[in-house]
Amino acid sequence: MPHPLLYEINTRCWLRELSDQAGEPITLANVPDFQFAAWQKLGFTHLWLMGVWTTGPRARAEALNHPGLRAACDQILPGWTEADITGSPYAVADYQVPDTLGGEAGLATFRQKLHAHGIKLVLDFIPNHLGLDHPWLSERPHLFVQSPSQLPEIFPQETIVGLRWLAHGKDPYFPAWTDTAQLDYRLSDTYDAMIELLERIAERCDGVRCDMAMLVLNDIFVKTWERFPIADQPPADPRPSAMDHRPPTPSSDFWGCAIFTIKQSHPDFLFLAEAYWGLEPVLKAVGFDYTYDKTLYDRLIARDAAGVQAHLLGLPPDCLAAGAHFLENHDERRIASLLSPAEHRAAALLILALPGMRFLHQCQLRGARLHIPIQLLRRPAESGDPEIETMYEQLLTALPSTAIGQGEAELLHPRPAWQGNPTFRNFVIIQWQAQPPDFDLVVVNLAPYPSQCYVPLDTANLQADNWSLKDVLGDQHFERPSADLQTKGLYLDLPPHAAQ
Repeated sequence: MPHPLLYEINTRCWLRELSDQAGEPITLANVPDFQFAAWQKLGFTHLWLMGVWTTGPRARAEALNHPGLRAACDQILPGWTEADITGSPYAVADYQVPDTLGGEAGLATFRQKLHAHGIKLVLDFIPNHLGLDHPWLSERPHLFVQSPSQLPEIFPQETIVGLRWLAHGKDPYFPAWTDTAQLDYRLSDTYDAMIELLERIAERCDGVRCDMAMLVLNDIFVKTWERFPIADQPPADPRPSAMDHRPPTPSSDFWGCAIFTIKQSHPDFLFLAEAYWGLEPVLKAVGFDYTYDKTLYDRLIARDAAGVQAHLLGLPPDCLAAGAHFLENHDERRIASLLSPAEHRAAALLILALPGMRFLHQCQLRGARLHIPIQLLRRPAESGDPEIETMYEQLLTALPSTAIGQGEAELLHPRPAWQGNPTFRNFVIIQWQAQPPDFDLVVVNLAPYPSQCYVPLDTANLQADNWSLKDVLGDQHFERPSADLQTKGLYLDLPPHAAQ
């Protein structure tokens, strides 16, 4: 099965830009055909439409009253007005596509066109909380974490059973998200409601990116909310509960129940977890196909070459292949504002060549440098960087002619080129093989200085022939005697930030 190549798009800003270019409204129902052809040409297998769900006026009011957001808009979009701000895509009022984006019919049309080009659709699922405008806050308040009285990060809510004090959604290490309400995963009713919602989402796409997925793991959730009592519940629903249909390996975690349930009817449905705190193995164990590899990202932008190598070589192969490898997304700063073009090229080849999910972000491919708040409906005009545009086009169009992402992958262990030379720690070397005896070797020197190593190759009949190596990203060509490859391995001597 090919390793996925995911492209994240800010749906609201993107459709507005297409509309401005076309001089007429463009929604998901009438996206021009050239867009689909371009994604197909670059090899994308999955497209994540970030921010398609409905938000509401209370969430928008919170955004407009947020001083940090206003300051960010002043800096990146001078002259902005309140008409440029909407509610956060992660303060969902309804898991329906609004008419302004094309509605449900537009989403269905868009998905059909993606499929015609061999691309699958990924949408957002936000398990931890709902937006202030969601009807469940008033109609089903028992589903939310509550307090008997007013406290910090608690807000009053009129409900069908009177006034209740509900908690805002929260990551325990940061202030609460004041445009949201926290769901209570100590309740089977919450499991049932959210799995039913997820089942409706699964009918309309091919996978979900699950926001802050680790927050609803049982031990994390209980520790975060242990000071708050469980709300009084209405009489039990006579229908079967999701808790009654657990996977064969017992798990009381929400994800174990939810993923098992969805994959019964949609076996190829993709689950991608936004994950932190080293909990990637836990989320993989409860059923996620891919989890964010934030450790790799952090070490790349810290320019910690040896740390990158140690992290990747230290991962079991199945964990490495379950990683979603990225240089930016809507939560992170633009990579072109953090790394030089040479560093950027080496890091880009690395994430594209690793087994697992390769994950790119809209405007990353043209070297955008401004990080855009997700509440903005339009982006500032930003000229592209020709060097970065050319680099991504070269990388993405070259990969399909190789085994990268198609065959079997193995991370190789470099050795010192000579005693006392520590520069072998700067390399990441990945071997891909689809049709033996040919193989593809990705070699990246992450250091700002030349580095050398020997690397043993892992391929059958290495001793049978002399070997010819051609860099498909350049014009270099090497001949290596089989005897040398057998005894020492392949010798590499790469310039600073070289990527071959």
